[in-house]
Amino acid sequence: MEGYKRILKGTIVSDVMDKTVVVEVSRFKSHPLYVKRVKDSRRYKAHDEHNQYKVGDYVEIQETRPISKEKTWKVVT
Repeated sequence: MEGYKRILKGTIVSDVMDKTVVVEVSRFKSHPLYVKRVKDSRRYKAHDEHNQYKVGDYVEIQETRPISKEKTWKVVT
């Protein structure tokens, strides 16, 4: 699977940093015992080269090479 890059969709929850946005990706998982759907969310720091995305925007992020200590994603749309 050489060249495979994951793509996730989520909402921007912070745009305070320069060239970086925080994207919250929500998923539904099934609870192992109660078999109820539970909302699970994670936050990813993503690279935004031109600071064009704002809080509340729905975007896609793509896995990329490490840009900094915590930033290994970039915003594609």
